[in-house]
Amino acid sequence: MGAMTTSTGSSTAALDRAALRSRADELLSALAGPGARLREDQRTAIEALVVDQRRALVVQRTGWGKSAVYFIAARLLRELGSGPTVIVSPLLALMRNQVESAARAGVRAATINSANMTEWDEVRASVREGDVDVLLVSPERLNNPDFRDTVLPALAADAGLVVVDEAHCVSDWGHDFRPDYRRIRTLLADLPDGVPVLATTATANDRVVKDVAEQLGVGLKASDPDSGSDIGSGSDQGDTLVLRGGLDRESLHLSVVSIDDSEKRAAWLVENLESLPGSGIVYCLTVAAAEDMAGLLTSAGHRVSAYTGRTDASEREELERALLDNEVKALVATSALGMGFDKPDLGFVVHLGAPSSPISYYQQIGRAGRAAKRADVVLIPGPEDRAIWNYFASLAFPPEDVVRRVLDALQTDRALSTQALEPAVDLGRTRLEMVLKVLDVDGAVQRVRGGWVSTGQAWDYDAERYAGLAQARQSEQQTMLEYIRTDGCRMDFLRAELDDPTLDPDAGGCGRCDNCTGQRRSTEVDHSALTRAKEALERPGVVIAPRKQWPTGLAKLDIPLKGKIADGPAEGRALARLTDLGLGQKLRALLDEPDQEAPEWLARACVPVLREWGWDERPTCVATLLTGDHPQLLSSLAQALAQMGRMTYLGELTRDQALPPVTAQNSAYRVAQLWGTFVGPGASPDGPVLLVTDLLSTGWTVTEAARHLRDTGAPSVLPLAVASTG
Repeated sequence: MGAMTTSTGSSTAALDRAALRSRADELLSALAGPGARLREDQRTAIEALVVDQRRALVVQRTGWGKSAVYFIAARLLRELGSGPTVIVSPLLALMRNQVESAARAGVRAATINSANMTEWDEVRASVREGDVDVLLVSPERLNNPDFRDTVLPALAADAGLVVVDEAHCVSDWGHDFRPDYRRIRTLLADLPDGVPVLATTATANDRVVKDVAEQLGVGLKASDPDSGSDIGSGSDQGDTLVLRGGLDRESLHLSVVSIDDSEKRAAWLVENLESLPGSGIVYCLTVAAAEDMAGLLTSAGHRVSAYTGRTDASEREELERALLDNEVKALVATSALGMGFDKPDLGFVVHLGAPSSPISYYQQIGRAGRAAKRADVVLIPGPEDRAIWNYFASLAFPPEDVVRRVLDALQTDRALSTQALEPAVDLGRTRLEMVLKVLDVDGAVQRVRGGWVSTGQAWDYDAERYAGLAQARQSEQQTMLEYIRTDGCRMDFLRAELDDPTLDPDAGGCGRCDNCTGQRRSTEVDHSALTRAKEALERPGVVIAPRKQWPTGLAKLDIPLKGKIADGPAEGRALARLTDLGLGQKLRALLDEPDQEAPEWLARACVPVLREWGWDERPTCVATLLTGDHPQLLSSLAQALAQMGRMTYLGELTRDQALPPVTAQNSAYRVAQLWGTFVGPGASPDGPVLLVTDLLSTGWTVTEAARHLRDTGAPSVLPLAVASTG
């Protein structure tokens, strides 16, 4: 059967539903292979979009076929004379997979995102000429001034269908909230009457479903959304259809392996990786942990690669292809490898460290077993997980007075860049950008060429909502700990957390997880494997690059510093990162204890770091930089190192005790609080100084301390930290 037409050529009013279903099956066969047939809910969604021109919210597990719904609907609408489909898609990996999938269904797809800027003009021309059926747009593009002002209105006017993929990102109650996603409301508000809208996600509980519907401009009635029935809409677009299915997947076999020792956990994975079926993903909570674990597994002979936020875009595509083609046993990844990665036969997902939310955990394990009889899902939690959760939680939306300072700073007659705003507000770059995006969506500020401007509109701080979000995050963390400890069915536990409408609590569990079967994975590891893990993970030192440029705008804070830093420290070292799987956990425990004399093992751990440093000129002096709660620990360590290395111990370097503590998060404010505040040490240096401190984070404290030592005659300063935070 060829392309479909109607008696009117373009109207869908008289469309034959039987003909539509037949044509949809043809397109599915092209997309998924001969013999593939649409699920009933897929048919329902497609008809709602193509025939009834309605809005639909589809919440179905990964692998259910949400992309088939919008690609088939896009093709059918094009055959009926409608404009191109616009898909807002969050990740490049998702876009690449979707473009390939679209081609199989005869759908001409193109993308506009940060990775293909040189192709934007060509893509826009193709859209104008009707050569593109589907345009995939990253959410960040929606708030780009040029795209928002010149491209977005044309897309809204001509679109035949708008799709919001991974729609839980719209909701700040969701596990992966992105302020840019809320700009979609503007796109939807500008759509002509009768343009259908589809929102899809695999991970949304009742609260997120309700919030997504509200963010997209469609109100929900009091009726139960879990039933899959029609739910009323507050928009002029007509009723919204909510289709919600079950979240169980019979291929998934869930288990938890509890091992307290971080090095033993790593050794367990070295020993057990090859026993897991097929190829898969090993998730870690931090970039450092992913890189360390990939290095350890590689040194043990496993075919793995690291995949993190630091991985270049072109390399990511190559690594994804290697996993798809089973050229590697696993990618050791952070959440950078998440939504949209499509490998139907993915054989396992291992988490070395627990995510902070059971919803995000389900989203990540949903990558596995989509077209496999069995996929193993293993969680290996660690005692450091909660500290990592708390760190990420600290980056949440800031208090009202901080946000008001952002608004006050924008009360000027010119646009200010994010960089220019930093000296005016005590926020780090990442949090400042988040605040600006939220204020933009709320209408209080606007992004323009050259930066940000105030709109002059009044803005209310929703304290109740933000407090609720913080409480929800805490509750999710506690629920994740309960998942680890539960003796009930693990799959049922996750399905309950996502408000699975098909969950039957009396069904007796999934029958596959470790609790249902009673089959536990052994926690024993071979002694030689543990020794190798210790040697690899307790490697000597982490390189700490010095700060090279002063923050902009210090003059506004009456600090006469700008440009390159000419008198700061040299390259430094930390014994380990606090997030490291090996020595990092031992150091974290030490720094959490009351102040004490430096244990002998700590000084011994410094020896290989000092030996392999490779400095231009050997230090002749040692000084202690006291900034925290460990004066006894640091002074005794510095004196021990001075004695071991036959160096002169100069004494302690501290901030003036009469001054308030440094609390600033923003670089410019932090420098302002530190500038000119150091006193000591007791003796003057006669050569390069080894500066011993406890924890390196932003690098500004050690920068200003080094400048003080340089002023007292030190030709160079070499920072040595017990640990670093990153």
